[in-house]
Amino acid sequence: ASLRSLQGVCRHPLSSRLKGNKMLKKAVFFGLTVAITGFAHADEVQVAVAANFTAPMQQIATQFEKDTGHRATLAFGATGKFYAQITNGAPFEILLAADDETPAKLEKEGQGIAGSRFTYAIGTLVLWSASPTLIDARGDILKTGDFRHLAIANPKTAPYGTAAVEAMTKLGVLSHLQTRFVQGENIAQTYQFILTGNAELGFVALSQVYKDGKITAGSAWTVPAHLYEPIRQDAVLLSKGKDKPAAGALLAYLKGDKARAIIKSYGYELR
Repeated sequence: ASLRSLQGVCRHPLSSRLKGNKMLKKAVFFGLTVAITGFAHADEVQVAVAANFTAPMQQIATQFEKDTGHRATLAFGATGKFYAQITNGAPFEILLAADDETPAKLEKEGQGIAGSRFTYAIGTLVLWSASPTLIDARGDILKTGDFRHLAIANPKTAPYGTAAVEAMTKLGVLSHLQTRFVQGENIAQTYQFILTGNAELGFVALSQVYKDGKITAGSAWTVPAHLYEPIRQDAVLLSKGKDKPAAGALLAYLKGDKARAIIKSYGYELR
């Protein structure tokens, strides 16, 4: 009887271990199945992004991939040029414009999906110089003219360039500053002109020189909002992205708290 009792005691822990191993294998198998299934459903979306939104969108895309498994492939440039490319068949599935007119136009023309458009950010125009002392607190340097070159984005294709022209017109300085313009293809190239010294100062997006509550380098004057039309930057789902899971997921993500916090940290206003 004592031998049988001893055998029973010896068998019990072994039986428990075997059951535990089976449960562990099932858990591992389930975890791998979930991971493989999630990977299989991961998708990629082609996004045309206004140049002023480069830094925040790169940060958002990284976080978006971590949180959803979807990947956003980004192209940066002038909104007007993106419009021309999209209407000529470019494979973009989402446009993040630097204005609200271009997405509305694409929607009207059938290139954008009706009802998908929304304002993801409201931009701010600044006069900026890489020199920490060149620009005064009121932007009076535009009137004194103590510089040789002024950088500006092409107002025909870049909304921030349009805003700069509007501001200079209202300030009454456009006519005598035009001969000093160094024109960038987009706002990113305009920023580079100033950064490299090809122009002592110029008009750029606040997001390019601002992070977490302060100007990151140089000197700047924030152009008063009444001097130019609000720069409402709209997103729109394009026809090529209509049935893409990643496209819908990214647009939803842009409306979420994580993306909005990133956008706000670069000086944009939110609706």
